[in-house]
Amino acid sequence: MTETQRAEAGVEPASDPGVARSDERLGRLRRLLDRPADRTALLIWFFWHVATYIYMVLAAPGRTEAPLLDRLTPWDADNFIAIAQYGYDGPPDMSDAPKLVAFFPGLPLLLRDLHWLIPNWSLAIVLVSLVASAVVAVALSRLSDSYRQGTGTWTVLAFFLSPFAVFLLAGYSEAPFLALAIPAWLLARRGRWAAASVCAALASSIRVSGLFLAFGLAVMFLVAENGRQWRKLPWLALPGVPVLAYMLYLWNRTGDLMAWKAAEAQYWGRFPEKPWLVFLNTWNRSIDEVVLRTSYQEEMLAAAVLVALIVWRLVRFRWADVAYLAPQGVALLAMSSFYMSVGRASLLWWPLYLSVGIVGSRRPWVFMAYLAVAVPVMAINVGNFTTGAWVG
Repeated sequence: MTETQRAEAGVEPASDPGVARSDERLGRLRRLLDRPADRTALLIWFFWHVATYIYMVLAAPGRTEAPLLDRLTPWDADNFIAIAQYGYDGPPDMSDAPKLVAFFPGLPLLLRDLHWLIPNWSLAIVLVSLVASAVVAVALSRLSDSYRQGTGTWTVLAFFLSPFAVFLLAGYSEAPFLALAIPAWLLARRGRWAAASVCAALASSIRVSGLFLAFGLAVMFLVAENGRQWRKLPWLALPGVPVLAYMLYLWNRTGDLMAWKAAEAQYWGRFPEKPWLVFLNTWNRSIDEVVLRTSYQEEMLAAAVLVALIVWRLVRFRWADVAYLAPQGVALLAMSSFYMSVGRASLLWWPLYLSVGIVGSRRPWVFMAYLAVAVPVMAINVGNFTTGAWVG
């Protein structure tokens, strides 16, 4: 029957399956961004990127002539790209290739999958951070609102204006990890343990911090106010699977299940040390090393913030937060010969930004005091990192 005959007979025209699927996808997208708070979070994400890119351009004259992508993909980003291109053997001319096993495979595997679409490796890893940070903005807004309605905007602002937010720009693992970890936390608060565990497992493939996340989820399960769904308990073991799989791969490759940890010790000085000696080593470096003095001072301040945050969550009986943060405290403050990447790790402490956003929404002076400290440090770190000076 032709379309004309169908019309004369009063028969509805056959719908195009492709058009129907497209309309369905658009409908899901509209529903996804139907909340005004989500749109505000994305506006913060967008204009923060605009502002930081402008600042990058203004900070460059006299300090660097490197192309923009090179300024966003130094150090760890180079290592992720090397793994994506060549595997853990690294490129033929890489003399320190054994260090690559310190980096978990999730992000390199994603880059390899994207390579057919985005041939430029540096562009691909920067775009991963760009898109992931947008997911983080929406997820963090919703997480904050789940604690106190109307606080999402405050929390997202606190996060994107945090001192080490530059790593949301760079080709690093923080943004993709958070794009999975924060939704996992939000899903768990809603009692969706299977979905939360899947997100946490994907996060574990990117950073070992996924195990700290899993510990926090397990404690959240045990103290859940909406009742423990014991049949969902086995799902909470899922985040450990990617870590175990990677360790078995390393054992087959090197004969050492903990080769990733051995590489951290050999190349970055990450080995167990008494906490007071770690502090003293960092203090001495902040005095002796003129070029990195500011960086070491920021590391010590970040360490103090982490300790204070853990104590604050203990006082507030936020057991899941403590379970997530305390292992990070041990790893960062007692499993390294000096404070390293503590500042950068502060991006993973979403209970901090929730506290600032929720308290700041009731007491604006608290939020303003936070911004008075955080924003200048963030600007310094954006300028330093993108012109070749290490921060965090």
